[in-house]
Amino acid sequence: MAHIALYRTYRPQSFGDVVGQKHIVQTLQNSLRERRFTHAYLFNGPRGTGKTSAAKIMAKAVNCERGPAEEPCNECEACRRITEGAVMDVVEIDAASNRGVEEIRDIRDKVKYAPTEVRHKVYIIDEVHMLTTEAFNALLKTLEEPPAHVMFILATTEPHKLPPTIISRCQRFDFRRVSLEEQMERISYIAGKEGIDISRDALHYIARLSDGGMRDALSLLDQIIAYSGERVELSDVLGITGGLAGEQFEKLIAAMRERDIGTAMELVDAFMQEGKSADKCMESLIQYFRDLLVVKMIPDSKSMTDRIWNAEQLARIAAPFTPQELMQTIEVLNHYLSEMKYSAQPQTLFEVAMMRACAGDRVAAGAQRTAAAAEPSGVAAAGIEPAAVAELNRKVQRLEEQLQKLLQGGAAPDGGGAAPRPSVMGSRAGGSAASAPVRKSSVKLQGFLASADSAELRAVLTAWHSILSVVKDRKITVHAWLVDGEPVGVEGDTVLLAFKSAMHRDTTEKPANRQLIEQVMHEVLGRPVHFATVMMKEWKDAQSDASGANAPKETMQLEHEDPKAASKEEWISEAIHLFGDGLVKIQDD
Repeated sequence: MAHIALYRTYRPQSFGDVVGQKHIVQTLQNSLRERRFTHAYLFNGPRGTGKTSAAKIMAKAVNCERGPAEEPCNECEACRRITEGAVMDVVEIDAASNRGVEEIRDIRDKVKYAPTEVRHKVYIIDEVHMLTTEAFNALLKTLEEPPAHVMFILATTEPHKLPPTIISRCQRFDFRRVSLEEQMERISYIAGKEGIDISRDALHYIARLSDGGMRDALSLLDQIIAYSGERVELSDVLGITGGLAGEQFEKLIAAMRERDIGTAMELVDAFMQEGKSADKCMESLIQYFRDLLVVKMIPDSKSMTDRIWNAEQLARIAAPFTPQELMQTIEVLNHYLSEMKYSAQPQTLFEVAMMRACAGDRVAAGAQRTAAAAEPSGVAAAGIEPAAVAELNRKVQRLEEQLQKLLQGGAAPDGGGAAPRPSVMGSRAGGSAASAPVRKSSVKLQGFLASADSAELRAVLTAWHSILSVVKDRKITVHAWLVDGEPVGVEGDTVLLAFKSAMHRDTTEKPANRQLIEQVMHEVLGRPVHFATVMMKEWKDAQSDASGANAPKETMQLEHEDPKAASKEEWISEAIHLFGDGLVKIQDD
């Protein structure tokens, strides 16, 4: 593949080639010069910032025949063979595909043997955060008491997933995103070496799209060169990436400023006809409005505007907007971009977002006028927001309706205000207690009951906190529902979650939420996983029934001697659970 060939051609071969990490390079070179290097390093930072390249350069530097030296010579046999990956004592491991405890135990068994070809054995473990808990435990023992001839270099994009005991035994280096100017300089240098004439606008757009990742920038450059040949213009980059040109942004924003929904819809349709994707257009538009907001609010901040191209023109475009309007537009666009990830009709959501952005102020103003007309005159004088008063009025009305239901039928409103509770008075009159309408699970629980002490369930329980954490990062509202659930069983590739709240359970099972949760479970557990749900009470009843089925026959006969008494005890317990001990009085007829 072309982008791999180009990246390998210009992959850093010495510390001087590592772009944008001057502080890390200087520290490593000083330690090499003074022979004070340690047995374990942790390189973490965004993708494509030079972590693995720096690790390989470090391996060459400590094993160079003319060193250890601040820079590997790249001429001796050891340097050349390490570059080619032909030295058995320098091992690079991808933890994403070798994440089990057996692989780490194999390393632990081999580190005690002296190197055969170079001075130091170097183990480079990439994406180390993907290791299992058991693998981390095995690695920890090796990091605690390493042989003098061994060096570990751990690389990761997610250091927060590493156990603190691992981090504390490493020297940690935080790689940062490469600045825009450094990326542009490096891309221009490589393009010159390849005989490619590239415009300044195209350089800036490539650097900005890569978001500080040098590897991504080189991959994109190689793809664009294959498309455009020896001359690269901004239009070529836009054609490859599906982005929008500056004049297209200006037309769309002019339509939004004039509240011209028709023109905005025509422009959206033109983008789609050109083959652009709705989500990429939305991302580009959000970034453009971010730039408008920055030049509007902090025009003189060099640190904030260094990634903005043609700030003067953007300041002119932003002039008619207030900061509040720009913020509101970004919020609308970001909301619909999030919804696009789970939608089969992204273009429709893009069009709705444009209509909302064009009519946003009118909608808000209409809502405020409606609320102001309904409120007492003294509210406006007191300085209270009309929308807040309207929301409070709606909440009070819902509470009044729930209270009325309670007084009429002895029904206690729950958190959702809809489901009626059983009536205790009706039970005393001789009828059976009415059950709350909770959906019974259709899942067969026998297989899950048998997994109560299984290794699979223990693995899920161990990873559950990480699963909740990742779900929270992806979509905090889904986390709010999922946190009510608890893994109680595993059967095959299905995890059973028990919920205390029926509302939380039903919301978690919505297709979009289910897709997100199962995707996260797949990532954290390392295998495709589905989940089924059950109410916690139903699960506990099933556990009780299972333990009762295993009891001696004499005991079972005593327990079921009086079916009516058992039924009576069941609804009495339910009444106490719903209304509390203080409100339930039991009388024998």
